[in-house]
Amino acid sequence: MISQIQAQNQVLPLWKVIPQEIKAPDYQEKEITKEGKVQSTSLVSIPTLSVFLPSGIKQNQTAVIILPGGGYQHLAIDKEGTKVAEWFNSLGIVAFVLKYRLPSDLIMTNKNVGPLQDAQEAIRVVRQNAAKWNIDPNKIGIMGFSAGGHLASTLCTHYDDRVYETSSKVSARPDFSLLIYPVISMQNDITHKGSQISLLGENASQELIDSFSNEKKVTAQTPPAFLVHATDDGAVFPENSINYYLALKNNKVVAELHLYENGGHGFGLGVKDTSKFWTKACEEWLKSNNY
Repeated sequence: MISQIQAQNQVLPLWKVIPQEIKAPDYQEKEITKEGKVQSTSLVSIPTLSVFLPSGIKQNQTAVIILPGGGYQHLAIDKEGTKVAEWFNSLGIVAFVLKYRLPSDLIMTNKNVGPLQDAQEAIRVVRQNAAKWNIDPNKIGIMGFSAGGHLASTLCTHYDDRVYETSSKVSARPDFSLLIYPVISMQNDITHKGSQISLLGENASQELIDSFSNEKKVTAQTPPAFLVHATDDGAVFPENSINYYLALKNNKVVAELHLYENGGHGFGLGVKDTSKFWTKACEEWLKSNNY
């Protein structure tokens, strides 16, 4: 087990200066731990990138930045972060878990773009340091679960948006995306209401809703996607994944969608029923696309 414990090599602060930050001394991060492991965290004000390197140094490795879910209210950092990073390491893939800021008017001047600022910067940091971690700068993917899937798909469709001042010429476009029971849409009929309210507020304008309904923002330049959803997901309807998949297909972007009969919501790496086989399908997809 030593290799697993050593797998998390370092935790890096994402920013030197957090953009559009509001200082709020009372806004303190809250962690929920179980048996010494952080399960969930909320009230994140200082975003970090945890680095998980597979054993054995290889050149030109694939990397995936993982965005845990939690309805833009908390981060399921173990089930949809650490555990997933360890799984990637077992496949020889470099993994990063992004502890991103959750939308809050208390710590950011525009809560709609706070998480996206962190996601864009995470890709830039990994791409800038690709040589250091033996990563191929053209094989950097983004992965998101649930609301983290909304952030991942937002990054895939808004990677060129200038949401913070940067002199960096490094692209924030992921090379591929892995979207696991993702929130994609902010449209009232299919969105996850909690995520929508957290990100856009109680009475968001239709313009704002459209802007963050990522199925409407797909172009031919949107990164390829591997999508997983359970048909019986009552929290985030499978239409989120279906509509994104159809938008990718219509734009001739490489896409694969797995809809499982059972699994509900929040099955992580798979727990029971048919959803527990998605990791195998994901592994095969990564292989067949040379990641």
